[in-house]
Amino acid sequence: MMNRRVFRTGWKKGAMLALTLTFGLAVAGCGTATTSKDGAQADGTAKPAGAAASTDQKLVVYSAGPDGLAKKLVAGYEAQSGVKVELFQGTTGKILARMEAEKTNPVADVVVLASLPSVQGLKKEGLTLPYPDAKNADKLNPDWSDKEGNYFSTSASALGIAYNTKLVKTRPTSWADLAKPEYKDQVNIPDPSLSGSALDFMTGYLSAKGDGGWTLFEQYKANGVAMAGANQEALDPVITGAKGVVVAAVDYMTYKAKAKGEPIDIVYPTEGTVISPRPAAILKSTQHEQNAKAFIDYLLSDEAQKLVADASLLPGRTDIKADKRANLDEIPLLKTNWEWMGEHGSDVTEKFTQMFK
Repeated sequence: MMNRRVFRTGWKKGAMLALTLTFGLAVAGCGTATTSKDGAQADGTAKPAGAAASTDQKLVVYSAGPDGLAKKLVAGYEAQSGVKVELFQGTTGKILARMEAEKTNPVADVVVLASLPSVQGLKKEGLTLPYPDAKNADKLNPDWSDKEGNYFSTSASALGIAYNTKLVKTRPTSWADLAKPEYKDQVNIPDPSLSGSALDFMTGYLSAKGDGGWTLFEQYKANGVAMAGANQEALDPVITGAKGVVVAAVDYMTYKAKAKGEPIDIVYPTEGTVISPRPAAILKSTQHEQNAKAFIDYLLSDEAQKLVADASLLPGRTDIKADKRANLDEIPLLKTNWEWMGEHGSDVTEKFTQMFK
């Protein structure tokens, strides 16, 4: 099974090679049928209009949450299309591990991940199906999506410092503040082998600061910062008051908890933070291509993007704003290098988890 610590770049080379071969065979196998995935018959003539819709009523989606939003998006698509969606939810690491386990018999048609470099890795290995004609794709943030249509970041979150407002009287304004004695043993940080967004923060910070950026994490370790599971597991003790702060907290989770009346808030450090886009991609092995394309179209629709905004996430489309959270132009950003982040994700994960064991 794939080592989850390497999910940031996607896979070990051997596992990815096996997936590439398997997905390729799955796609090639489709060519032996009387019709192709795009609806053309063997003799090259088009299938009758509506034939695909009447015979193909299935889609399998693997999504890295949020749970409530994913279910609403699926329900909206099902109501619009009549297609039945099988939904699996988990962290980015769990989704990629499941895909690796299913490599001899690919199941998913569409994946929605919480890590841009992970889906970039899928594209690099030829496992994504381009859809350049996706509706409203021209309205997406171009820094978060693929110009060739291999993936579409339909939402995003920002990483910040979440803190318990009853325990923390003077809120931190810098990442470095959490290395001060007043925060000794009071800070959680998510495990990058489980959280794609946490790893986005770590690699993003290091890509902006260079090797000297490791000094911050060394100071965190010396100050008792604890690596505490995935995002929600790191946040829950701060909500209850068992801890005071989460560093690299996913902002939409904090906004949702605050809206429920929990004593929690979030700050984006003045030196800048990292945005973690949430890309959706069609897999080349899909057996339900038209349904998968329609699902991407739905994710980019006005209706779906409003659901994204209502879930306290940043919409992927630049023409739609959120009204329950800070928008992109209100968040200071580090100057990150996504290519560097993708190339060094597994090394950063291994070094960080060893440091915080």
